Amino acid sequence: MALLGCGVVGSQVIRLMHEQAGDLAARIGAPLELAGVAVRRLGRKRDVEIAPELFTTDAEALVTRDDIDIVVEVIGGIEPARSLIVAALAGGKSVVTANKALLAEDGASLYEAARRGNGDLYFEASVAGAIPLLRPLRESLAGDHVKRVLGIVNGTTNYILDKMDTTGGSFTDALEEAQTLGYAEADPTADIEGFDAAAKAAILAGLAYHSRVTAAEVHREGITEITATDVASAKDMGYVIKLLAICARSDDGRSFGVRVHPAMIPRSHPLAGVREAYNAVFVEAESAGQLMFYGKGAGGAPTASAVLGDLVAVARNRLAGTRGPDESTYADLAVHPMGETVTRCHVALDVADKPGVLARVAELFAKHDVSIQTVRQEGHGDDAQLVIVTHRATDAALSATMEGLRELDIVRAVASLMRVEGDD
Repeated sequence: MALLGCGVVGSQVIRLMHEQAGDLAARIGAPLELAGVAVRRLGRKRDVEIAPELFTTDAEALVTRDDIDIVVEVIGGIEPARSLIVAALAGGKSVVTANKALLAEDGASLYEAARRGNGDLYFEASVAGAIPLLRPLRESLAGDHVKRVLGIVNGTTNYILDKMDTTGGSFTDALEEAQTLGYAEADPTADIEGFDAAAKAAILAGLAYHSRVTAAEVHREGITEITATDVASAKDMGYVIKLLAICARSDDGRSFGVRVHPAMIPRSHPLAGVREAYNAVFVEAESAGQLMFYGKGAGGAPTASAVLGDLVAVARNRLAGTRGPDESTYADLAVHPMGETVTRCHVALDVADKPGVLARVAELFAKHDVSIQTVRQEGHGDDAQLVIVTHRATDAALSATMEGLRELDIVRAVASLMRVEGDD
């Protein structure tokens, strides 16, 4: 096999291969031999011992060598990863990758190359690190209908929101702590703006609903606007705020929605107890019911564990002369826009403290067919605030209601707006 990349994950893949060589050979039925490692720079100190002659900067030559039958890609990004994977698959090799961004942007071309080359494409490590999640969706639940996938799939944002909830601190303070501990990159944009979670949501939705989904089709919102006040308000109501990846089939079964955004969930929900940088995914299927997958969603060793699991699977397939599951897009369902998504909303309004305010606000909600579940008034004078939780309505109706509220002379500001999930 050939390895593309020898960073945090790649070095752990090599370590596990060395430490578990005997067990891996027994599980596969033949030894797993590392034939080459492609890196950007030679001579750099690595976190694992490896013969210097195995390193090369010519990744293309490595993946097209005749003596290579499996390629593991852990360099990330779109290019050169895409070209290298396609070249490997076109040459009849099998590929194991952890590249969520590439799969979510152009998984179709990778699957097509795998079909033409008669090789495997496995990617368990691309979503939720060590958690066995994709294989259950792709194989174990192949005889079922998945209704909804609700998950925390980004450890950085979960750590930040968890610290804000437990300490009462600000977003900035929690982010700085996450960076100090290595949970967040120096440039955390991909995490805190939801790009990382959106790519994972696209992969999950594609597997769950047997349809092709790209990251561009995922509605995405980050957590940068979440304040300590928002977190405290949710806490007072018995909720916790999480950045959720949500894939949900429509009631008529003809389409599904895919979205990533912060949401309030009840503290009684299984996902509410997911702390620090852990990941968890809640799956609801028609026959299997509710399933929960929980564990370390990132890090070198956890991700390498998922890579090794795929390595064993594709190696077994090659020895048996078979292939694993191909892309399943037979359903070809449409991804409906966010405006058609049915959800609930928590909104706090800074309002004028005078008679008739509640009646005018309620009238506006009714105008847009959004019914109110609960409402309470807090404070007096300049501190007067209405806190409203709606029943379920389309996101378009909720958005129109918010626009109307901003135009009312009795509403000074929409202090906060948060979707509510997990309690229906």
